[in-house]
Amino acid sequence: MKAAIITASARASAGIYEDTSGEILKTGLQTLGYEVFDVVIVPDDVKQISDAISSALSAHVDLIVTTGGTGISPTDVTPEATAPHIQKLLPGIPEALRAYSREKVPTADLSRGLAGTNSSTLIINLPGSPGAVKDGLVIIERLAAHIHEQLRGKDHG
Repeated sequence: MKAAIITASARASAGIYEDTSGEILKTGLQTLGYEVFDVVIVPDDVKQISDAISSALSAHVDLIVTTGGTGISPTDVTPEATAPHIQKLLPGIPEALRAYSREKVPTADLSRGLAGTNSSTLIINLPGSPGAVKDGLVIIERLAAHIHEQLRGKDHG
């Protein structure tokens, strides 16, 4: 299984600070058995995020996870960049993440992240904080294997 990671952050893309969330995500996905095909850092820009998603889809990865840009600030545009790429929306994934995170971080309910599929690729938006990425990995571990099986046509049996 191949995964691509896209960090949406103006500051990290400019080298102002290190992309710790992307690194946590890379390590976590590798632990879950994914080969991390690509790690990209782009600014909070709809076109650049969308282009990074398109590139990962063209590489036929099994999983695309974005981190950052899911909040409500004027620069948070990751859901808007992701939405055109989703063919089947999976609202339960962001709901599960918010439910899992809200006791620790009540503002987790403000995340607008999306999840869904495009052909055989699962796409998930995670918030940009290291804690949210760690929580997101828990949800990915719980659900992704089953989703990948379903995308490959395995019957519910």
